[in-house]
Amino acid sequence: MRSHQMITEFTGRLRFAVPRLLIAGLAVAGIALAERGLPDASTQLAGDEFVPEPAMAKLLAFGFDAVMADWQWMRAVQIVGSPAGPVGRSHTLAAMIDVVTTLDPYVDHPYRFAAVWLTDDEAAVRKANALIRRGIEHHPDDWRGYFYLAFNHFFYLDEQPEAARALEPALSLPGSPVYLNRLAARLKGQVGGLDTAAAFLAEMANQAQDEGEREEYAKALREIETERRARFLDAARAEYVMRHKRDIASVNDLVSSRVLPSLPEDPFGEGWEVSAETGQIVSKHVRYRYGVKIDSGNRVLIEQFRERSRKAQGL
Repeated sequence: MRSHQMITEFTGRLRFAVPRLLIAGLAVAGIALAERGLPDASTQLAGDEFVPEPAMAKLLAFGFDAVMADWQWMRAVQIVGSPAGPVGRSHTLAAMIDVVTTLDPYVDHPYRFAAVWLTDDEAAVRKANALIRRGIEHHPDDWRGYFYLAFNHFFYLDEQPEAARALEPALSLPGSPVYLNRLAARLKGQVGGLDTAAAFLAEMANQAQDEGEREEYAKALREIETERRARFLDAARAEYVMRHKRDIASVNDLVSSRVLPSLPEDPFGEGWEVSAETGQIVSKHVRYRYGVKIDSGNRVLIEQFRERSRKAQGL
């Protein structure tokens, strides 16, 4: 009797399972059909990968969107980890991540993957930004999406107002690091001027609940005041050059030549110098001018990126 009951239950479950298995088989067949036109591995490494349009991939997935998304994600990861590497492959990677995030938009890591690897040229970065915005739409409380979007606007595209606007929503999100507030202030300083940055930081200091945070904002405000005084010294330096037809050897030349009666006080109390690295007048404490700092190595990367973008546009 018990055996009969088990057989009945099994056949009943099989009746419901068969359609599902059939659909799964069709999905696998669809994926295989989509991939039939793929070149062999050696050709893939040369950058000739076939990637279906997201709409076609969705159609061929037969409802098993996550399966197709995982397949394309695996291919994208293999490109990055291949001996040939991802350089020059941004547009293929973008197409793959577009499929992944269209079929499975609530994934999270592929959006950040796009931000990191889609950097061959301007068109690739703008595609990355579109994917990051899709990620923000589906993960609005994750501060990292706003950060990556702001970074791309600032670092690659030289769009500082867009960078400032992109970053600002992240500042109040759970888990966002405190340094984002100072970064946002620096962006605002470059876009709207020092008054805008100072007003922003003062308001953040008023809202801060932690004494350590308030101290950081106070330090940032001193950096802004340092920049104001450095700009005053810049103007005096220009006057010196106009009078003497040569540049200053040290900041003290501005006083000894009577361009200035005295040097303004450094808000950090350490005095002023001409930076050996940049040639700018800087505080001996801060050692760089106010703004988002880009070191010489990254400046080379930016110029290489812009050269690739010009070539891609036929300029």
